[in-house]
Amino acid sequence: RLKVKHYSEKTIECYLKWIKDFLSKYKNQKIIGQTQINEYLTNLAVKTKVSASTQNQALAALLFYFRFVKCENPNDLANVIHAKKTQRIPVVFSRREVVSVINNLEGSKKLAVELLYGTGMRLSEVLNLRIVDIDFDRNEIIIRHGKGDKDRRAMLPQSLIAKLKNQIANVKIIHQKDIADGWGSVELPNKLAQKYPNAQKEFKWQWLFPQKHRWVNQTTGKQGRWHIDESLLQRAVKQAITKAGINKNASCHTFRHSFATHLLENGYDIRT
Repeated sequence: RLKVKHYSEKTIECYLKWIKDFLSKYKNQKIIGQTQINEYLTNLAVKTKVSASTQNQALAALLFYFRFVKCENPNDLANVIHAKKTQRIPVVFSRREVVSVINNLEGSKKLAVELLYGTGMRLSEVLNLRIVDIDFDRNEIIIRHGKGDKDRRAMLPQSLIAKLKNQIANVKIIHQKDIADGWGSVELPNKLAQKYPNAQKEFKWQWLFPQKHRWVNQTTGKQGRWHIDESLLQRAVKQAITKAGINKNASCHTFRHSFATHLLENGYDIRT
């Protein structure tokens, strides 16, 4: 059901975790409904002490299960507990801090972080970029399957054009070697692989930030290349923040907040 409604892989993983946990706690009860949901959410808040956003995430997962899997009347679930989300001030870098963190990074990780700040993209959106998504003529980057499975455009920072072209040239060398070794295919979104059987080996569909080593399927022996893992960039950014001597609870997402804040400070309308 989640896949039919085109929920993202992360959301599917999250929802399944909450639903499995909920059902394991009430597996011996014949009737499960609003009472059990409220009890479960109360325990999360009082005993586990989860945040309001986490509590509401669990609620969303359970409501999805009851409404779309069990097909129960949504009206019966209207009075379940909703946690009031607390307002938090986002962590924002100063311009000097942005430069300091970026200068403590190297190679493709440095370019990825420069894109985070220069475009306001989310971490997953940067790492999911493919060669075809960079449009130098129109000075834009196409973000596909973003949050809510929506596509959108981001501006292409002029200062990164040369670095991006160099990165694409490096990816081409990697791809040509993979092809020479008898591989070079990448996973394609939706049913593109079935519609265009040869597209998987085309250069334009390769990741902008490919992983260093090819993965190997231990069963079939098939080899391929995915984009670099989020954890690698998150770890590199954490280390760069420490090296820069910045005492803020910052992460990769802080660059997105900083991008928006600095534009607002300069008088830009970030909606347009």
